[in-house]
Amino acid sequence: MRDVKSCWLALLAVLGTSACAEEISAPADPQTTPTELAPSPAAALIAEAESAMGAGDLQAGADLLDKARLLDPDSAALWVAIARLRYRGGEHLASLDAADYALELGPQYAPALLLRGQMVRDAHGLNDALPWFEAALAADRSDAAALTEYAATLGDLGRNRDMLEAIERLSASAPGTQSAPYLQAVLAARAGKLVLARSLLARSGLVEQGVPSARLLDAIIALQQANYDSAAASLEALSSEQPANARLRDLHALSLWRGGRDEALIARFLDQAQAPDASAYLIMLVGRALERQGEREQAAPFIEQAYAKAPDEWQTAYAPNGNPLGLPEQTFSMRQLVRSGDRAGAEQLAKQLLERFPGSSDIHVLAGDAALESGDAAKALERYTVAARIRRPWPLTRKLIAAYRELGNDAAARTLLIRYARGEPRNLEALIMLAQTCADEGDWTCTAALLGHVTKLGGANDPMVLALRADAARASGDGKLAKELDALQEQLRPASLMSETTGS
Repeated sequence: MRDVKSCWLALLAVLGTSACAEEISAPADPQTTPTELAPSPAAALIAEAESAMGAGDLQAGADLLDKARLLDPDSAALWVAIARLRYRGGEHLASLDAADYALELGPQYAPALLLRGQMVRDAHGLNDALPWFEAALAADRSDAAALTEYAATLGDLGRNRDMLEAIERLSASAPGTQSAPYLQAVLAARAGKLVLARSLLARSGLVEQGVPSARLLDAIIALQQANYDSAAASLEALSSEQPANARLRDLHALSLWRGGRDEALIARFLDQAQAPDASAYLIMLVGRALERQGEREQAAPFIEQAYAKAPDEWQTAYAPNGNPLGLPEQTFSMRQLVRSGDRAGAEQLAKQLLERFPGSSDIHVLAGDAALESGDAAKALERYTVAARIRRPWPLTRKLIAAYRELGNDAAARTLLIRYARGEPRNLEALIMLAQTCADEGDWTCTAALLGHVTKLGGANDPMVLALRADAARASGDGKLAKELDALQEQLRPASLMSETTGS
């Protein structure tokens, strides 16, 4: 039997080819003494444009950048600003082109390297972004924005010691920055030092300023400190601002569950738990809340569905009862067409949207959804791949995997899954899916290694994790552990509706 650690490392090794997205080149090696860019004659206009964009006035930003382009068309700073403007305006592919041009003009320009690193992180994962952030810091060791992104990425990779060192560098180079205490708060919260985390978060001042990430951290700390009503109120407010954010929905439901507010949980999430895109976690919480209210017959289907819901299933998402999630018009229209089975209508809408918004990654995802639902996995893959050049979040990765499998290319699906898990090593759903893939292939050593990592991240009681751990234990000859895990599954699994109604 292979060593578990070596198996895990081999499983997450960098592969020679990408399964779906373009290959990315590493940033250029920094010189010993980076060349300083001369100040642009359009610097004031660029700064004014960025201020306007920050305030949400994209048209004013565009007008100012047009003026700046007349003064200094070959300014790397200008093209970084243009890339940001295009991205915020939904012109994602054009934004990527602008970022690449900024790098051509200033290969060692720290903001250009930072921007490209952020784009690489969105499309290729955390590990692939690190060299770009490191190159930005080599070009400008005191760049607070690059240090902030670098530290945050290290933390998301679980490299806490390295993250702390980066935070110390940030504090030294930008003593008054709010990012340093915020990142320290994140690190403290992950270590379970909640009092310290709250103190550091308060020191950052970002919650009071309404920064969403800081407000979310504040809510998570409140949840961990059993301040459930406070957490629920914060998560309710955040969810109203980001209605399509599934993670916020799950956390909000959890805060209500732990606070014993079953009626509020059911009223708020019953309809959403019945949507095909509902997470197994949300479905389970609604079911358990119904059960705790004494509605066992109504609860049983929810709980059973939560256990049966596989992490690798692909279902077209839609919102029942109108559009309570506040989805963008194009997204809602597409989902309604798919839900009603109007494949021709969905494909026609997809073509219209692609003609109107050819540079939007979001539109390419919607068009891919229409193609996949229509049975054209090849066209879906083509459209998803375009979107993945810009962003490849987990929902899109799942769809890419589904398209590859539909086309019979299991090797590409596996490759993409491994690359994603390597780039996002804290994503439980991806790790569980990869563990299931290993189990399907009879590789129980790798299955056990992956599930060990999942357990450390807090996924020990996931129904699929328990089942796979039991199977892995049986395969390795540990019958005692397999029985213990089977018993734990039985304790968590609800009695069937049939046995309850018949009294058996």
